[in-house]
Amino acid sequence: MFRVKVEGNFSAAHRLRGYLGKCEALHGHNWRVEVVVSGKRLDRCGMLFDFSKLKARLREVLENFDHRYLNDLACFKKCNPTSENIAKIIFLELKKKNPGICAVTVWESENAAATYSKE
Repeated sequence: MFRVKVEGNFSAAHRLRGYLGKCEALHGHNWRVEVVVSGKRLDRCGMLFDFSKLKARLREVLENFDHRYLNDLACFKKCNPTSENIAKIIFLELKKKNPGICAVTVWESENAAATYSKE
């Protein structure tokens, strides 16, 4: 099995509804997003997936989050904009055009991340 990974980032604000603690208040992060694609076969050039195409598709998805108040987005009206839910939403958006997506990890700080995968 081959796996390739690209990274992107976005900056946004959010608050966690119903959470008792500092994160209930409005605050922001500079999120880093890792996307992993897996597959068994390489193309005729010896690549699983073109890095530039994967980066471009990730940028398209992240533009919807960048410099936004995440709580205002339709996808977060019923669920909190946690790192876990952000990872899941990015995964599902990318999966629409890229069936090989196997995992999305969202880092909200240098030492805290959440991953959503197809497993």
